[in-house]
Amino acid sequence: MSYRSRSAELDGEILRVVHAWQRDGRGLTDAEFDDLALREFAYQIEWNAPYARYCASLGVSPSAPPRTWRDIPPVPTGAFKDATLATFDPADAALAFETSGTTSGLGGRHYMDTRALYDASLFASFDRYLLADGARLRYLNLVPNPADRPQSSLGYMMGRISAERGDGATGWYLRGDDLFVDALLADANAAIADGVAVCLAGTAFAFVQVCDEFERRGATLALPQGSRVMETGGFKGRSRIVGREALYAAIAARFGVPQHCIVAEYSMTELSSQWYGVEPGKPMRGPAWLRARAIGPDGATLPEGVVGALVHVDLANRGSCIAVQTEDLGAVFGDGIVLIGREAGAELRGCSLDAESLRPR
Repeated sequence: MSYRSRSAELDGEILRVVHAWQRDGRGLTDAEFDDLALREFAYQIEWNAPYARYCASLGVSPSAPPRTWRDIPPVPTGAFKDATLATFDPADAALAFETSGTTSGLGGRHYMDTRALYDASLFASFDRYLLADGARLRYLNLVPNPADRPQSSLGYMMGRISAERGDGATGWYLRGDDLFVDALLADANAAIADGVAVCLAGTAFAFVQVCDEFERRGATLALPQGSRVMETGGFKGRSRIVGREALYAAIAARFGVPQHCIVAEYSMTELSSQWYGVEPGKPMRGPAWLRARAIGPDGATLPEGVVGALVHVDLANRGSCIAVQTEDLGAVFGDGIVLIGREAGAELRGCSLDAESLRPR
């Protein structure tokens, strides 16, 4: 079977899973997830040569395949900087997302040969976890504008959501190192005057900067009923750290949005799917095609509730690597995860670095 026909076959199966979960919440049994994950892995080590060599170095190959999805060798996120981890020629990529940088200044790149899987995964999860009421919102984004930074996965994500789920009056307030607070205030007040509920989306650090500037100015807002907030990303050790409870209290006070309307989102450039924290104090949830395990220093899967490095297995990563090992510490609880922090000595990276040197304007 050719690469094109095999890829189309897998994409069709993955999209059926996505649409079934989006339509009626149907998940996958362990056997169903194993079956699709293992066939996708076999496809990847056939067409993704660097990943195949890496797996072979760990004793995993077509002649010695993994038994379950938990046995699929995860590639470290840092490997995306060192190799082209794609099943196709990157010159043919439909999407190419870059990490936001590291202390060494070298970012990784995640290539995708189709937008279909990323977009389907994005909309299905966002609709379930942020738009369960079907609201048509106005999107005010404290993230990179995809028109300026097309390589930002977060910018692409909010650009697609704003275009397909918004009311047509999208705002962008992060341009390079500058955060345009005056424009944000003007657009937020316009939404209040129009009586249009908004979705305010941004990184944790961007929200800290905005709340600090609001406090300096003595500014507060009362966003229309039905408004909500999506907070993504942490602080990655590069700035003043604000605990999530304190941050959410500040967001609620400055924007007039109840804390139960603030949703945490967690993902990364190397994944095609996202986790969402909808209920404070409860594990983050993901879609049916995304699973996680926590591992110890020896790479072995840890029991439920035990903290380790998080490994994500994302079926929507068909064109790259299905299993990704992160530098994030966390624990697995059922089909959810709890984030703890970063591994000691881990490189400084992640979407919040985009906001590290923000200057309010």
